[in-house]
Order: sequence, then C-alpha cells, then structure tokens
Amino acid sequence: MAEHFDVIVVGAGLSGIGAAHRLQTECPDRSYVVLEGRAASGGTWDLFRYPGVRSDSDMFTLGYGFRPWTGDRTIADGASILRYLRDTAREAGIDRHIRYRHRMIAADWSSADARWTVTIDRDDGQVTMTCSFLFLCTGYYDYAKGYRPEFAGEAAFAGRIVHPQFWPADLDYAGKRVVVIGSGATAMTLVPAMAGTAARVTMVQRSPTYVVAVPERDRTVTAMRRILPARIAHAIARVSRIVIGQAFYAASRRWPGPVRAALLRRVRRALPPGYDVNRDFTPRYDPWDQRVCVVPDGDLFAAIRAGRAAVATGRIDRFTATGIRMEDGREIPADIVVTATGLELKLFGDVPLTIDGVATNPAEATNYKGLMLSGIPNLAFTFGYTNASWTLKSDLTARYVCRLLNAMRDRGAVQVMPRIGKDGTGDAPLLDFTAGYIRRGIRRFPKQGSRTPWRAHQNYARDMMALRFGSIDDAMEFVGQTT
Repeated sequence: MAEHFDVIVVGAGLSGIGAAHRLQTECPDRSYVVLEGRAASGGTWDLFRYPGVRSDSDMFTLGYGFRPWTGDRTIADGASILRYLRDTAREAGIDRHIRYRHRMIAADWSSADARWTVTIDRDDGQVTMTCSFLFLCTGYYDYAKGYRPEFAGEAAFAGRIVHPQFWPADLDYAGKRVVVIGSGATAMTLVPAMAGTAARVTMVQRSPTYVVAVPERDRTVTAMRRILPARIAHAIARVSRIVIGQAFYAASRRWPGPVRAALLRRVRRALPPGYDVNRDFTPRYDPWDQRVCVVPDGDLFAAIRAGRAAVATGRIDRFTATGIRMEDGREIPADIVVTATGLELKLFGDVPLTIDGVATNPAEATNYKGLMLSGIPNLAFTFGYTNASWTLKSDLTARYVCRLLNAMRDRGAVQVMPRIGKDGTGDAPLLDFTAGYIRRGIRRFPKQGSRTPWRAHQNYARDMMALRFGSIDDAMEFVGQTT
C-alpha cells in the first residue's frame, strides 16, 4: 500500500526546510515527508558551485526568522549558506523526514478520497505516496538545464565554454583569459572571484545593470551583538533590513529619476576618474524594473580599478578561434568563456497535475495570495519576492499553510480551494518584472487577477498583514466542514 502523509513537501532547499520547520512547530499533529529529487539537501545552494557563489540579499532576511543567522558576513558565501541550511534541518530533526532521490513525476487529486496520489521516480523504480495536502517548494527554475543561447562560430573557438549552473570541478583558470557573458548577479559574482587568479576577466554584457556596493560585514550588527542578547540583536537587524529594503523599493518606483541619479553617483565614486559609467553601468530601464545587483565591499569595482577585470558593453557578433568578436569590431581574447546567461523557468518541476482524472494546466489558473491557485484543491506553492529576500515570502507562505491546515482541522474540512468569481478575473502576468529570464518563461506561470486576493503583491508588510493576520475565508471554499 502507498504510504500516506498529512502533508507532502516537495523540495529540500531553503523553502522546503523552512516549511518543514513550520509544520513541526505550528501543526505538530500532522505527519509530513519531504521529497527531494537530488541526492542532497540545500537546493540552489547545493547545486551552484561556481567561484564566489554567494547570496544576493542580506542574510538577516535570507536566513530564517526562527533560527538567527550568526555568521559575521551580511552577504554570505554559498558554502556557509548550505551549512546553515543543513544545520537547521539536523538540529530540528527535519533531516529524518527527507527522502532523497525521490523525484515527483505526477500528482493526481481525487475529490472522492480527498487526497493527492503522488507518483515518484527513485533509484529502484516508481512508487506512489498519498497525502491530504501537497506543498510544492521546488523553486522556479530548471535544475537540469540553464538558459544557454547559441552563438555563431562556437565550433571554431579553441578554448572551453562552461555554464555556471554546471561548473566543472576540473576547470583551471589560473593565468587564463576569461570572458564572462552576462550582466546579472551570477556574472558580477564570477568576475571578481575569478579575477584574483585569472590573467584577466572581461564581463561582456549586451546592456548594463544597476549595481550597488554594500558592506560585506555590518559593523552596527557586530556592535549590537556585543551588548545585546543574540536574538534581540538579530531581530533589530532583520526588521531594519526589511524596512530599508522596502523603502528603497518604494522610493525607486515612486521617484525613479532621483534614485537612478543617486545609484549612478555611487558607481562613479567607486570607479577610476573618467570611466565611462554611461556606457557600462547606466541601464535603459528604471531601478527595480529588474533586480538591483549587490556587490559586497564593491569587489567588482575594485577588480576594475586594479586592472584585473573589465566590462565590454555591446552585442556579440560571433566566437572566433581565440575569443569573441563584438558587432562593433572589437576582439576580446579568451581561453575560457563562461555563459552566465541566465535560468530556464520551470514551475512545479513541470509535473503534470490531474484533478479527478482531468489534466489541469497551472498556467491557466489564477494566482491566489501568491501561494495557491484557483480551482486546484489542497495545494500550495512557494514563490519568493523579486524585490527582497526569497525567505521572507516563503516563510509567510509556510505559516499561512499551517493556518489553513489548522482551520481545516477545526472545521472538519477535508478540502480547501480558492474559488474565483467575476470580480477577480484578469490576465496580467504573475510577475511585473522585465528581466530576460522572466520574459522568456512567464507564459508557463499562472496569471494574476485584478484585485486582492488574486494579485501577488511584492510587499512584505502587506503580505504580513494578509497572510499572518488576515481572513482565511477570502474566496476560499471549505468542503466537508462541520461548523
């Protein structure tokens, strides 16, 4: 017989471990299992192994609110984050609930049985498990494939081409000329990390990105930790980071011109006199139309000042035997080319869902509070913020799911489902974001409606009020309730 759990959590990364912790503490009467398709926990932080991999937001908010980040770095390296995640799972006993090499390949809902049947691929073949509630914490990108455009002339290139998502352990770039294609967080991490060893690193970008230098270590937090209890110091640091981040985002949307000017002034101060900031660091879009890149202690600018790194802005014409030729005729020599060209979006691992034997397409459903979908029962998913730390939304989502599960228990309900009416209809994309990876894959994602609760708000304070303290009955249908 198939094993049955009250909740199946899919994914043992940042979201899945956080969800498991909330289930243990806020729904202790519920049984759960965490399915992880890979051989190890950690998700993104176990997958990415490229040089310098680090957080792109501060650890006081990327870390869990229930387990303070005690490291001395505000922007932490990937190995430290992975260790933090695994320590969290081990200390809470969550690791005993994780089934590795268990990849969900299908999920089928039965209204008659009020349960999901999940088909799982594992080393010894396929098995099934059942659950009363399915909680998908799989992230939003394809772990098996990164975005990798083809460039003319690649076959002629005598060097090596690698993608950061699949970094080869044997890659030796010491003394080599390296070209990194891309202008996002990954590229801006790779360039200074490789510049210390490579002969020279050039970041080739089609267009610039906003870049902000932040201190790698927060002296104020360090001082607070000396005089205050650790949890109080962490709470102050966390709240202040949330407030500052939200204020920066709000100011960027309301006064894009002044914020743009302020960001560019900081860049000019960080680069050598006479550097062409307009060419290499002045985007065509407003701040937060795409994510603002953070560089700890301005390491990217330091590498440029030292002559170990450079930026080349423009379109690539083709690869040559010895490097890359730009459309304007510039030749950029390279022994190694790193294609930091982005991610492939993938919702729910592209797992087929059926409801009472009928296939359902999540892309045709409407978002509900950024965590459930219209017409799909007993299923929630985690999707973090684009303008703040992922964990802030993932934790609100997990706590809301716990509220929902407890309400189902108290009411004797066996099924819950957001039911959309005419007042919530709309076909806006789930994310109002112009980043290339979003534009390429947003069609695979649910749409959002014209008003609450069918809109996904990129606002932590607003979501806090709605998900932690707001009504749990908004457009929510409980089936089988006794009260």
